Amino acid sequence: MLNKLLEFLKNKRILILGVGMEGKSTYNFLRRNFPEKELFIADQDIKVLEKYPEFMEDMFLEVNVGENYLNGIQEYDLIIKSPGVCLKGIDISKFENKLTNQLELLLEFVPIFSIGVTGTKGKSTTSSILYEVLKNQEKDVVLLGNIGKPIFDSLDELKEESIAVLELSSHSLQYVKKSPNIAILLNVFEEHLDYYDSFKKYAEAKFNIFKFQTEKDYLIYNSDNPNMQNIKLKENDYAISIEKNPDKKNSVYIQDEEIICNSKKIMSTKMELKLKGMHNINNIMFVLAVIDILNLDFGKALKTIQNFKPLEHRCEFVAKIDSVEYYNDSIATIPEATINTIKSLKNVNTLIVGGKDRKVKLENLIKFLAESEIENVICLPKTGEYIYEGLKNVQNKNFFMVENLEEAVQIAKNYTKKNTICVLSPAASSYGFFKNFEERGKIYKKLVNNIKLTTK
Repeated sequence: MLNKLLEFLKNKRILILGVGMEGKSTYNFLRRNFPEKELFIADQDIKVLEKYPEFMEDMFLEVNVGENYLNGIQEYDLIIKSPGVCLKGIDISKFENKLTNQLELLLEFVPIFSIGVTGTKGKSTTSSILYEVLKNQEKDVVLLGNIGKPIFDSLDELKEESIAVLELSSHSLQYVKKSPNIAILLNVFEEHLDYYDSFKKYAEAKFNIFKFQTEKDYLIYNSDNPNMQNIKLKENDYAISIEKNPDKKNSVYIQDEEIICNSKKIMSTKMELKLKGMHNINNIMFVLAVIDILNLDFGKALKTIQNFKPLEHRCEFVAKIDSVEYYNDSIATIPEATINTIKSLKNVNTLIVGGKDRKVKLENLIKFLAESEIENVICLPKTGEYIYEGLKNVQNKNFFMVENLEEAVQIAKNYTKKNTICVLSPAASSYGFFKNFEERGKIYKKLVNNIKLTTK
């Protein structure tokens, strides 16, 4: 299975650009297969050798850290880049053709069937449902990428009949020149504008998921999303719409509260599901398109979908305390995600919102909150400051500007009405305040459960 890949890598002078989880995985894979090969690592973080002391013991490894970490980068034959390394504002013309990553190497050299899932929101949930559906249809399936293990951690497990479900961020797609057999493009909204020169560049990175497909491959795309109106389509491609019949050869859409896949009624939108909200119905529709493409059993798939539970930090029920339900939606890092969560929960009385400012537009969220029935909006730095300013003159609502989650949860406890909901749904990134959205969600859950302990 790996012969072509190892042959390609064997005589290359390779630089691993960025350590992190994926960079370390790349190092482990290369060292496992080439014990005495000279390898190179470059990372802006000066504490790399502190974090990975085993690098000091590798006599065939050279590590370059600090502000000059890109010095001489064009001299390498191959640069295996980690997703977290941002090259915004850097002239990459001398080495762009040498950039690759784990995803591209898998798609280029490992002969398995691949299903890639990307989108500004919904990647993890859709990838996980798809993985469970395929597993329950007795397929040899692995879940890799953002949500699963780094791709190189699982290469030794793959067989020719394996199906790889790949959750793909824009960062992992940015420079690739290969696309998966089935590409799922859920949506594209403003995000990561601190990482890209423009929204256009961010969207272009997402579009790489299908840009290099052949005529035999499939794109499953959101025909409702305005940012996908001008993409070039193939005959095989599937349109997904919750708004109308796309009137296309291959499509999944809603009509009279029924999900229709290529003229066949598949399921009711009123089916009892553990996943809440129309945005999750939309995610499920993409999975149904894959079932259709692979000619699998819809009945079995629906049973799996019915039993699928929300992932942690995604509109996750935390506790019911003093007749108030608390939900953790820390994954909501854009305004659209927060709006979807509020709509799906329906009975939100208190919203905790705000986080890192990535220059994403907040006007639609502010307008939505002003017109909503939410009575308490608790704002965290930094974006919470703009939301607070935009809402403070709205009548019959309570607005709070706080410094941290501890204050936010305490205010929520004091102000949220009985028999309603309090939700953390920040509409912003966590970075700068927390390590990631998972840490933010875990701290929130701990604070909520501490309320539970003190009210007993």
